[in-house]
Amino acid sequence: MNETDVVIIGAGHNGLTCAAYLAMAGLRVKVVERRKVVGGAAVTEEFAPGFRNSVASYTVSLLNPKIIADLKLADHGLRIVERRAQNFLPAPDGSYLLTGEGRTRESVARLSERDAVEIDAFSRELEAIADVLRHFVLRAPPNVVEGFGVGAMREAFNALRSANDLRQLSLEQQRNLLDLFTRSAGEMLDERFESDLVKALFGFDAIVGNYASPYAAGSAYVMLHHAFGEVNGKKGVWGHAIGGMGAITQAMARAARGHGAEIETDASVREVIVEKDRACGVVLDNGATIRAKYVASNVNPKLLYTHLVPASALTHEFATRISRWRNGSGTFRMNVALDALPSFTALPGFGDHLTAGIIIAPSLGYMDRAWRDACDFGWSRAPVVELLIPSTLDDTLSPPGRHVASLFCQHVAPQLPDGKSWDDHREKVADLMIATVDQYAPGFAGSVVGRQILSPLDLERQFGLLGGDIFHGALTLNQLFSARPMLGHADYRGPLRGLYHCGSGAHPGGGVTGAPGHNAARAILADHRRLFS
Repeated sequence: MNETDVVIIGAGHNGLTCAAYLAMAGLRVKVVERRKVVGGAAVTEEFAPGFRNSVASYTVSLLNPKIIADLKLADHGLRIVERRAQNFLPAPDGSYLLTGEGRTRESVARLSERDAVEIDAFSRELEAIADVLRHFVLRAPPNVVEGFGVGAMREAFNALRSANDLRQLSLEQQRNLLDLFTRSAGEMLDERFESDLVKALFGFDAIVGNYASPYAAGSAYVMLHHAFGEVNGKKGVWGHAIGGMGAITQAMARAARGHGAEIETDASVREVIVEKDRACGVVLDNGATIRAKYVASNVNPKLLYTHLVPASALTHEFATRISRWRNGSGTFRMNVALDALPSFTALPGFGDHLTAGIIIAPSLGYMDRAWRDACDFGWSRAPVVELLIPSTLDDTLSPPGRHVASLFCQHVAPQLPDGKSWDDHREKVADLMIATVDQYAPGFAGSVVGRQILSPLDLERQFGLLGGDIFHGALTLNQLFSARPMLGHADYRGPLRGLYHCGSGAHPGGGVTGAPGHNAARAILADHRRLFS
């Protein structure tokens, strides 16, 4: 039997962030990871001889700069480079949109002079709101508590602080914020723009990882969620971690270990130990027991409470509600090895556009049909595909003259209809995804010399992403902010004393941010000081 101050379930990026902060504060920390490697979904692996790539998570922007600085990730080997262009959207008619510093307005103007004026105003509105909401990322949202006491007073002050932050927004900006939380992205974009490609640029951010139409209520918030990012101090920019996404989590692991944290891989948790309504350790699949003052979970909340916490330790109301936690992001993930770079009909040859996020989804209507088709058929027969070619920025990933590409594909049903299994349809759908890119870049299919395929079922099996949900729970209004993962538990504390949520199922949600791990560590340290000061 081992004893420690904190045991953390899962060595994904949030678990490692939490571990590093706790170890920096002097606590004894042990992280247990089911897989043989650390990193969760942010890992880099060789998937074909000589070809390496980020396996699941695939691009950088939302990783919080304070966490990068606090953990000294650059000192531990992390280097992030910016895309030379941000997004490239080709259309079937040969037109295209290319965005990035010094590019966006001119490219939009070729499609619509009106939209070239409007896009600046719309981007400024999103940025102004994102700037204020960034204040909420690294702290707990107001938590709903019963009764009146110290906890209620603390949350009242938290709510007042949040209200003061929101008062930085003008009345019109507050109206826009309400729209972004409640309306569909498609509806808002149709009101502002006339070009299909300009609408698709923003509309893609509303459906990425979100199994929904861009016309679904609440999809505008998902669009806003992706506006919080920055790279190397530049807001709204996306980039690539040299060495792939695994470079982030390897740097985090080095930071945590450097402060004394222990990380054990191939150590799957069978059960959280509960004694007298308090979580006080875990039992591993091999029978080993780790006792701890605090247990922090980096796994999906539904997985935690339906598989790891004894049912007898939960109230019927809590267990019922968490069983309804909505998962499923409609994601089909691929990595491919290429013997040549693609050449797009809309913009042939090599150029900065090949360093961008290449979005195959030329209109909101295309995205809407992709979702409807997946609901009816199981997968989109004209899917949405984002293609990234990180080897254009990072020559460590592939042999000289060759390349690797990430394909983030939507929409597919998390569970196929009529009892069908993804194991029987994985290869067929992978062929479809490659053929879809080939329609815009003829010859792409012939350049593929190796591939790695992850269906929603594969994502669930390998990374614990239930239904393939990259966010550990849909970013819907009833699963956000004070309701993530449930009203009364938005402060990173679970329904049992000593149990904490440090993963993406807690505020502020999904993406490689590190924020839930940072915030959970603060909650644990606050409780530790109260108990032992």
